[in-house]
Amino acid sequence: MDPAVLLFLSSGLFLGWSLGANDAANVFGTAVGTRMVRFTTAAIICGVFVVLGAMISGAGPAHTLGKLGSINALPGAFMAALSAALTVYLMTKAGLPVSTTQAIVGAIVGWNLFSGSLTDTATLVTLILTWVICPVLAAVIAAGLYKAITAGLRKAKLHLLRLDAYTRAALMLAGAFGAYSLGANNIANVMGVFVPVSPFTAFSLGGGVTVSPVQQLFLLGAIAIAVGVFTYSKGVMMTIGRDLATLSPIAAFVVVLAHSIVLFLFASQGLEHLLARAGLPTIPLVPVSSSQAVVGAIIGIGLLKGGAGIRGRLLGGIALSWLATPAIAGLVCFIALFFLQNVFSQQVYRPVVYELSEAVLERIESEGIDVSSVRDLTGTLLVSTPRLRAALEERVDLTGAELRAFVGFAEIDRIEIDKSKLSRLGADLLITDGQRAALARLAGRSFNHRWMLDDALARASDEWKARPATTVNKLFNRRLDEKRRAIHTLFRVE
Repeated sequence: MDPAVLLFLSSGLFLGWSLGANDAANVFGTAVGTRMVRFTTAAIICGVFVVLGAMISGAGPAHTLGKLGSINALPGAFMAALSAALTVYLMTKAGLPVSTTQAIVGAIVGWNLFSGSLTDTATLVTLILTWVICPVLAAVIAAGLYKAITAGLRKAKLHLLRLDAYTRAALMLAGAFGAYSLGANNIANVMGVFVPVSPFTAFSLGGGVTVSPVQQLFLLGAIAIAVGVFTYSKGVMMTIGRDLATLSPIAAFVVVLAHSIVLFLFASQGLEHLLARAGLPTIPLVPVSSSQAVVGAIIGIGLLKGGAGIRGRLLGGIALSWLATPAIAGLVCFIALFFLQNVFSQQVYRPVVYELSEAVLERIESEGIDVSSVRDLTGTLLVSTPRLRAALEERVDLTGAELRAFVGFAEIDRIEIDKSKLSRLGADLLITDGQRAALARLAGRSFNHRWMLDDALARASDEWKARPATTVNKLFNRRLDEKRRAIHTLFRVE
């Protein structure tokens, strides 16, 4: 592998290390702080299960960050991850449990502003809403669990020694579940920006097992998280487990369990599938803040007890750090990209060329968007999103959704279906025989736009057609999008 690639990936590894150093406190901080579990034991359990969670269940939240902003150059992804990592590291050094999610979201928005790319406002609003919902949900779950468990223990009347042994075991089990949920949900923060520009290629382990580029990225990121847990997480564990509020061992167990449940809810594709099949609203697969979840759980128990044990000044400092984190990460990323591009001559974003051809305008019009005011641009090539946006806004007032349609359909992204590459499509994509056969029939054809390939596939087989937008079909359509993105990446002509 090119050493430069490893250099660019190093910022993601640094971010993973920072996440492990900071967010391991959310998994085992209360257990270690109450001296129910030794730090070494906590670190070993946390490291192992973080890796498992990232590899098994980490894909869903990563795609949400891709919608927020698709960083299309490896140096740009490097700087976004580095900016987030530096922000998290400084907050960790101050002993504050900050949100890695907020840091990477701020960095991605910083890259979008520098490159002139559109920020998907719908995705950004969803992420911001989870920053409010996450601690509130954790507080509610923790308060309910604490009330139910303490009532059950009063009825059980366990001996103190037996209760102590059960509590230690419960804390380790809850910590293992929490570490798994942390890896599943937050690996997107560590390696999500690298997914669109992954330098790896799929390889086979034999027996039909293929390791995809995304899985390789996730493994590296998860190992970095585990190293962060072992080397630098003890200080923040003490802040969470001992300084924010005085917790009993039972309360410590409830905090870890409530935090773990919240992270799992926002990362589980299996749960999403069950809800969709039942026709129920699904929970968005987004990377949520582990720190916000655990602080919310602690506050929930504290409020249940009357709020006397909550240290308001420390809580205020944590809340301010949450507000500052995305702003600092975004500003650092914007300034650092300027230096990386102009001082070190690195391409931090790949220039995007847009073509408003007759075919593109007809496709946009099929979405119910009036294109009559921009027909004088037919055949025009525009380099960069700001130029496209300026040309359009000179002629017509567009809504955000209409502008995104122009950007999405007009972007030139040359794709050529090379039959020799078909075997590289990993089994994890779950491409059916019918879908694979339809793709093979397009071998040798070239497309200037991604949507042209998507339309050709839909004409070749009904299995490539999106279904009506209902709750039941939501999961099918999302997986169809994942397959399309993998195909675009594999057959893209650089």
